[in-house]
Amino acid sequence: MATNTQDISPQLITETSLGEYFQHSVDDALKHLGVGAASETAHYLVNLLTTFLHTEHLYERTDEGLAFKPLAMHYACAVEETSLEGRNRALQRLGDIALFIAGVFSGSLNRKLVDVDYYIAMGGSAYAHLSETSGGGMWLRALRGVFGELADNFVIFVDVLGEVSEQSRMSSNVDIMRLYELWLRTGSERAARKLRQLGIEPHAGATLVEH
Repeated sequence: MATNTQDISPQLITETSLGEYFQHSVDDALKHLGVGAASETAHYLVNLLTTFLHTEHLYERTDEGLAFKPLAMHYACAVEETSLEGRNRALQRLGDIALFIAGVFSGSLNRKLVDVDYYIAMGGSAYAHLSETSGGGMWLRALRGVFGELADNFVIFVDVLGEVSEQSRMSSNVDIMRLYELWLRTGSERAARKLRQLGIEPHAGATLVEH
């Protein structure tokens, strides 16, 4: 059963995966904002959202636990990479994190020394470099057009993710993605109760989308 995310509360999410939920959310956001995007780019946004559902994909593992690596350090890692493949992967991660944070958590960025404009500049530049790089692996050749569209319209896609975030309350105090992950992994009754309070019914057949 598909949901219409234009009126998410108090509707129930009953898709078999959050990937399907985010597919509807992204499609609705693109439509609502009047944004024309290639299907491959829309799919990339969906994968971005489902990937960063997992905290370990957004943060870096350190001796003290998970920590958020600043974009400047991601850029430094890309510059220091000796292989083209490593550099491209590092730039992709920089662009992905910048887009996700700028779109989903732009409100909190506006209260920090590094604001959303910095994330937009860094992310857009990373995607632009990937779109203009000759050679590279098959994955890069397949995604070069996507990276080009993301680079050329980075602010627009920040707005798209912002729309998804607002509609699904992803950046609220009760983080829908982390709650859903907790419920899927542990069956936590507390997490299930909080999800229902948000208008989201945990579905027995739901699965996390692994990447």
